[in-house]
Amino acid sequence: MPISNKTRKILWGRSGNRCSICKHEMVVEATTNDDPSVVGEECHIISGQVNGPRYKPEHPIEKIDSNDNLILLCRIHHKMVDDQHETFTESILKEMKENHEKWVTERLNQQGIKEDKPVRIRRIKENIPSVLPMINSGKELIAIIDGALGYQFDHDEPKNEEEVELISSFLQYAQDLGGLLGEFESGERVTYGYELTKLINELLDNNYFVFGARELRILEGGKSKPSNWPIAIVYIRHKDNIEIQKIDLAESEK
Repeated sequence: MPISNKTRKILWGRSGNRCSICKHEMVVEATTNDDPSVVGEECHIISGQVNGPRYKPEHPIEKIDSNDNLILLCRIHHKMVDDQHETFTESILKEMKENHEKWVTERLNQQGIKEDKPVRIRRIKENIPSVLPMINSGKELIAIIDGALGYQFDHDEPKNEEEVELISSFLQYAQDLGGLLGEFESGERVTYGYELTKLINELLDNNYFVFGARELRILEGGKSKPSNWPIAIVYIRHKDNIEIQKIDLAESEK
């Protein structure tokens, strides 16, 4: 049975639209070019899957999708608590959920009905890369995606299904890896860097070049103080693209 709309409203309402661990808001406001982005996820405390995190065979199936068995988390911390389920046990997650919901109630009571400014991600002109350098190795790409909280991807139109798979799998791998690099030891980072280098070379073999840079934006509004919001910018361009020597981001913002 899927999570009901009523249960979702209760979970998101009591959680204050914030991750129960990092307290970041779970909906990013729309931009001039894109719709709002939902970055929150409804995490099961006890999994309904036999091999899932914190699975308990005696737990009633009908209670798997109940509010008591759900905790609101951002994507990074959802991944963390499920990967590290021996550390983030059922009792710990339930305590986190209870403490977070109390925190939300207390904050709202303190601030009364004061209206918050809309949450937005603001760009700083001097932080916008004017030109994206070419990326030749996984190590260079890791320096861009490590710890990124957002991604700006772009690519030239693929010419066949093989190129579709090549480009989409590369960008998805880079995005998935970016949110997890902070959890890896130095040796593991070398391994993943090597894998990225192989993927970059595979793109090169198919006449595609990878360009990238890191841009620091500011997350502001809501109840929190403004905070840094690093963005990983990665573009894939075919060798025939006439603008391949100069991908000018500042110009594109005008």
